[in-house]
Amino acid sequence: MQDRARETRRVLLESAAHLFVERGYAGTSVNDISDHSGKTSGAIYFHYSSKEKLALAVVREQFATWPQLAAAYAAPEIPPLEKLIALSFDVAQSLRDDVLARAGARLWAERRGIESALPTPFGAWALAVTRLLAQARTRGELAEGVEPSAVAGALVCAFYGHCTLTDEMPGRWDWRQRLEQWWQLVLTSLQAKPDPVALLARARGRFPAQPEGPAGHRTRRRAIAASPGAGPR
Repeated sequence: MQDRARETRRVLLESAAHLFVERGYAGTSVNDISDHSGKTSGAIYFHYSSKEKLALAVVREQFATWPQLAAAYAAPEIPPLEKLIALSFDVAQSLRDDVLARAGARLWAERRGIESALPTPFGAWALAVTRLLAQARTRGELAEGVEPSAVAGALVCAFYGHCTLTDEMPGRWDWRQRLEQWWQLVLTSLQAKPDPVALLARARGRFPAQPEGPAGHRTRRRAIAASPGAGPR
């Protein structure tokens, strides 16, 4: 794809994402996307044959590719629970600050109003969590009775619900504080020898927080895309 066409597609995706976040799928028209992006409706239909196809592209761009973020945490010497915690903070920040991820989440929530089936990251993400928990069990780090595949599904559901509801909760804590509080509760039951405060501190030290805002996540995505074997794991 030529650079000019690639840039046009990027502008259209980001404009559509902004509008989907603000207005939802049903409340956004192709004309709205044209006005927001400064591109003609003809240009939109040239790159995406319908609003539905554009919505699918928005979902696939970031929301449905969250498992690829795991590539940044592949170093074998890093304990699996530290990887899991660091990955969760990366995904949570993406969902909060990256407009494409936020739009993908809203579109998925409105999926029954979109004719095509929307892809989601949840199945692949549950598999990634299962692998990390299995590694932790091998290392003797999981509490007795914790079964990786069953617990992974519960963790993914609880984590996603936590992320999507955090802004609606009362209080002045920021999203990082709330996610740390969530992990402290989870790790108390998950760890063989519970010490959530120390584990969270080690995870923060290994993986410093990315810059706030979309620019930080575009940088992370470029780094992941450029790394060998950066596909879903």
